Amino acid sequence: MTNAETETATAASANKEVLLSLKGLCKYFEIKSGFLGQKKSYLKAVDGLTLDIYKGECFGLVGESGCGKTTLGKMIAGLYKPTQGQILYNGVDLGKITRNERRRYARDIQMIFQDPYSSLNPRMTVEEIIAEPMIVNKTQEGAAITKRVEYLLECVGLAKQYKSRYPHEFSGGQRQRIGIARALAVSPRLIVCDEAVSALDVSIQAQILNLLDDLKEEFGLTYLFIAHGLAAVKHISDRIGVMYLGSLVEVAPKEAIYDEPLHPYTKSLISAIPIIDPKKRKERILLSGDLPSPIDPPKGCRFHSRCFVENCPYQQDVQILVNARSNHLLACKFINQGGIAEPSNTIMSGSGNTGASATSSTNHQAAARVASASTPSSTSPTSTTNNMASTAANNTASAARTAYSESNAYADTADSSGPITLVHTPLNATKPLVRNKSSELPRI
Repeated sequence: MTNAETETATAASANKEVLLSLKGLCKYFEIKSGFLGQKKSYLKAVDGLTLDIYKGECFGLVGESGCGKTTLGKMIAGLYKPTQGQILYNGVDLGKITRNERRRYARDIQMIFQDPYSSLNPRMTVEEIIAEPMIVNKTQEGAAITKRVEYLLECVGLAKQYKSRYPHEFSGGQRQRIGIARALAVSPRLIVCDEAVSALDVSIQAQILNLLDDLKEEFGLTYLFIAHGLAAVKHISDRIGVMYLGSLVEVAPKEAIYDEPLHPYTKSLISAIPIIDPKKRKERILLSGDLPSPIDPPKGCRFHSRCFVENCPYQQDVQILVNARSNHLLACKFINQGGIAEPSNTIMSGSGNTGASATSSTNHQAAARVASASTPSSTSPTSTTNNMASTAANNTASAARTAYSESNAYADTADSSGPITLVHTPLNATKPLVRNKSSELPRI
C-alpha cells in the first residue's frame, strides 16, 4: 500500500466520529476438569480483537458458528465481563467504571436477541415487557410509560391495542418486533443485533431488515449487526468485519468485501453465496479441514491450517489488521507483502456438468458391479457361458437404466429388449410412473 493510500484511509477515518472502540478485547472461559475442578485450560472465545464502530453506521459481523460473534456482542452490552482489553464508549472505558456508573451507559447500549421466543417473558404482557427498561432506568413515569409503549408499538408496525396481549399470541416476526420495541424503550444510541433475523422466514427477514433500516434513520441509531446470512448483512450494513476463531481477519466497506475480497477465508465465504443466474456463477472455494478448537487454536496465523496458500512463509507470525487498501483492513501478512492467494481446490457452484459427471460415473460403477457379480467365476460349457453372458448384459443394461432413472427423476418405460422411452415423474408422485404395454399412464 502506498503512502498516499495510507493517508487517504487515515483521513477518511478521522472525519468520522468513533462511537465504540475495542482495544485488544479478550474473553476466556475457564474449563474445569479433573480432581476438585482444577483449572486445566481456557476456551478463547474472543482473543485480541480490535475494532472501531463509527457513529450512525451499521457494522456487519459475519463468521462461522463458534467464532465468538455473540460473545463479543454480549461483552459490549455488559452481559459478559472482558478477560482483558478495553471497551471505550465515547472515550470512556466501560471496564473501569463502577456498577452504578455502568448502569447509566446501559441505557445507551441495548441488544436485540436471536430467539424471539425465549427472549420474551411469557408471563408478562407486551406493555410490561416494553415498559420494564423504562421502569428500571427511571426514564418515564406513570401515564408517560403507557404513551411511550403505544408509540413504540406503532414505530415497529404493531397496533397499540396489542399491548395487553401475551407473547404466545404473536408470530415469530411479531415477537421480534416486540423485542425491537423493547430495545428502543430507553432511547439507545447503539444496538447490538445478535442474529436478529436468523430464526425468521425469508419474507419476514426482509420486513425486519427494512424496519431496522428505517428506525436507524429515524432515531439516529448505530448498529452492530451479527448474522450468518451474507445476503442479509450486505443489505443493511455499511462496513463488514469477517471474524475467524475469535479475531477479525478482514474489515472493509461492503462493496469491497463482496466484489473484491482479499483474505482467503473471506473469499471462501463469498464463494458460498448461492447465485440464481447460471451465467454469473463463480467457482466454489473448498477449504480443507475443520474449524480448529478455540481451546487450542493454531499458533501464529490461526487460518494457516485451512488456508489454500501453500508454503506460506508467515504461518508462524501473528497476523494483525493493517491497511491493505484505502479503508480496507486485512490480517494476512502474505497478501499485505504482495503475495497472491489463488485457490487450488474449487468446484463450479451450481454447475450441472459436475453433478452429471459424478452421476454418470456412479452409474457406470454400479453397472460394473452388477456385471461382475453376475459373471461366473468358473469354467462352463459354451452354451451355458453364452446364456450367462447374455443375462449379465441384460442385468447391466437394466442396472444402468435404473440408476439413470433414479438420478434424473425419470422412469424406464420399456423392457430390456426394446427401445428406452423416458416419462417425467411428477414431484408429488411417490414412485416412478411406468408405462405398461397394455395400458396407458394412470391419471393423477
